Amino acid sequence: MGLILKLGPGQTPIDEDEKEGLLITTISTQVELNEVEQLNIEEAIQWTITKRLNEATVLSEGFVLELHQRMYGEVWRWAGQFRQTNKNIGVDKFHIATSLRNLLEDCRHWIQSQTFGPDEIAIRFKHRLVSIHCFPNGNGRHSRLMGDVIANKIFGQPVFSWGTSYLVNKSAHRETYLKALREADKDNISALIDFARR
Repeated sequence: MGLILKLGPGQTPIDEDEKEGLLITTISTQVELNEVEQLNIEEAIQWTITKRLNEATVLSEGFVLELHQRMYGEVWRWAGQFRQTNKNIGVDKFHIATSLRNLLEDCRHWIQSQTFGPDEIAIRFKHRLVSIHCFPNGNGRHSRLMGDVIANKIFGQPVFSWGTSYLVNKSAHRETYLKALREADKDNISALIDFARR
């Protein structure tokens, strides 16, 4: 039996060629996939907690890629690599690297000039990163963890609660999160900050 991927609203469909990158061939359901991804993600979170990280490290393309690889590297062959296909969201695949470099540079400027407060910088970064959609999948979870790392390692703030709920599966919390993302798309970032600190 092949991999069954039933995706809810706001989740990126996985291309057939990307499915071939699955490293664990015994997975046959979305629930099993979510479970093994979550185990890998928890290891990545532990790595961010124990690793000494500073602004220069966190706000680098290498770190963005390494974090995704640590989150999904035991599950997907393409973990930590920019996507090679276009999606229904995100920038064109040929503009990913440039868009990410621009975001990293903007974030360094926000910090240096104190354009926004710490939470707003972390959430604006998270929102732009997920909008770029660097990877074939896992962009939402990756961008949230990047937001946590920025808040905690750069600003010394607690990580975000993200509504204290698992946001992958369809739920009222996920709908509230998606609504906040749509507001952020209109440059109203406050709803997403409020949700993140809920």
